Amino acid sequence: MKYKRILLKLSGESLMGEKDFGIDHSRLKEYAMEIKTIVERGVETAIVIGGGNIFRGVGNDSGGAIDRAQGDYMGMLATVINSMALQSALEQIGVKTRLQSAIKMEQICEPYIRRRAVRHLEKGRVVIFGAGTGNPYFTTDTAASLRAIEIEAEVILKGTRVDGIYTADPEKVKDAQKYNTVTFDEVYEKGLKVMDMTAFTLCNENKLPIIVFDMNKPGNLLRVMEGESVGTLVEF
Repeated sequence: MKYKRILLKLSGESLMGEKDFGIDHSRLKEYAMEIKTIVERGVETAIVIGGGNIFRGVGNDSGGAIDRAQGDYMGMLATVINSMALQSALEQIGVKTRLQSAIKMEQICEPYIRRRAVRHLEKGRVVIFGAGTGNPYFTTDTAASLRAIEIEAEVILKGTRVDGIYTADPEKVKDAQKYNTVTFDEVYEKGLKVMDMTAFTLCNENKLPIIVFDMNKPGNLLRVMEGESVGTLVEF
């Protein structure tokens, strides 16, 4: 395997599958099997999942009924629901897991403790980080970058529904060109969309590469681990 320890970032929307909201259980099982294939090969795997399929933090679009901070906390709780679902799916196929939350919920998960998380990884357990950073105004992309740096992951894998980074949105612009590799400076200069700027800058400052790839294509996660050119690599 090319990487020994990785952090996989999944969007909440990716769990919807063909649904309009919520969790598509067939998609959940597919992801669990994909993750199992790399865990069985010795890859120490941490995961962060968004919550947009259940609730997205709100700003002005709530009509003033929910303020930004409250909406963001609601979004954090949504990520815990998704994390619990993925934990269950992994455990059912024999993958040992631990769920750690940035917001204390002792009945259902451990509090986030960096040293404990690293120890779990060393023992071959998949560690799922829920509730973002535990703070409003920060996205789960930022949580993924922060946790990856803290556990000394070698790379962030951003699993999406597109197969990499393009010059424009490939779902809207037919002749958009895909990058196989791109530097952090080029992403800044060209205004490419990879992660939110806080998350992206954290990775840049800590020399943490990012791979954006299509998580919905069976076998892609393993191919990335084996060093194949899958998706787009953001490097230095």
